[in-house]
Amino acid sequence: MTFSLIGRCARTGQIGCAVSTSNIAVGTRVPYARAGVGAVLTQNRTDPRLGPRGLDLLQSGCTSDETLRALIASNGSSDWRQLAVMDAAGRTAAHSGAHVKPHRGELAGRDCIVLGNILANDRVLPAMAAAFAASPDELLAARLVRALEAGLAAGGEHEAVRSAALLVVADQSFPLVDLRVDASDQPIAALASLWQEYRPWAEEFVLRAIDPDRAKGGS
Repeated sequence: MTFSLIGRCARTGQIGCAVSTSNIAVGTRVPYARAGVGAVLTQNRTDPRLGPRGLDLLQSGCTSDETLRALIASNGSSDWRQLAVMDAAGRTAAHSGAHVKPHRGELAGRDCIVLGNILANDRVLPAMAAAFAASPDELLAARLVRALEAGLAAGGEHEAVRSAALLVVADQSFPLVDLRVDASDQPIAALASLWQEYRPWAEEFVLRAIDPDRAKGGS
């Protein structure tokens, strides 16, 4: 009942996640990312503790594979978990437990890893990976949103999606983009609209933090 991806921009080093599901407020539970470190997705019978734990493992020097294995080993309910990990260099690893319902799967693409469960069909994940790869020079956030849109257009999940989220980190300890649609009849469209409104402000909000003398405004 969830489809998501981690993506990386090879040009800027930005890394981020996008996710949508039929449950409320998916952004509070599934996507985790840390600048210069990587990103983790934790979904299905979601355990939000695994996201920060995975980022800590990556930051300690573990590879994506090592991080994934450690997360599985540390969790006695790994058969219910669906996980994806990407490190700062774009290397990926993923896991779908035996109890995760079909259509389910993981698909690694160039600078991305796509994850899904209880999908409408087996075309959803390839459509997302293809959409992400289609515009490598575009902003990472835009590519992530486009991948969600492609997943939905390919069939999405069995139930109507209810929430969506977009998270991108760059070179600061706080996110460059952290947008959520917690409850909507069309959350991916709402997220895309929200991103378009936020897009011209993203760098300005960073500037307010690191060089307020050059910033344009406040709040």
